[in-house]
Amino acid sequence: MLGRAYSLLGFRIVDGVVGAGFPQKPAHSAVFAQIDRAGSRLSQLALGANMTPQAMGELVDELESLGYVVRRPDPHDRRAKLIVLTQKGEACVEAGRITIEGLEDEITQRLGQRGHHQLQTMLGKLLEDDQSPTRH
Repeated sequence: MLGRAYSLLGFRIVDGVVGAGFPQKPAHSAVFAQIDRAGSRLSQLALGANMTPQAMGELVDELESLGYVVRRPDPHDRRAKLIVLTQKGEACVEAGRITIEGLEDEITQRLGQRGHHQLQTMLGKLLEDDQSPTRH
């Protein structure tokens, strides 16, 4: 059931972002969900998304070719690169945020305010108790 809900919500978010004029595919969410506003190293993005650096690198390459991100030198380590959102990437993330707000409103309509709050509490508890090594 969680897998189906995850897939449904993921596709709904991508549909909303694409509908707002930002072409992408569901896998790109792994970058957008992890990237820091100041930029992130590829290794950090991969770890946060529980992916290999090679797989994350492919996603970043795709997003770079679409104009959503650029690679810049890391000011703290000349050997490393930061993946940074472009203005288009920032607008895409904002479209995702707006889409998620709409989904939250739909959930409230379906479950009621109390039910939505209970769902948030339970999901928060699951995330809080996550001991996955990729999250710490």
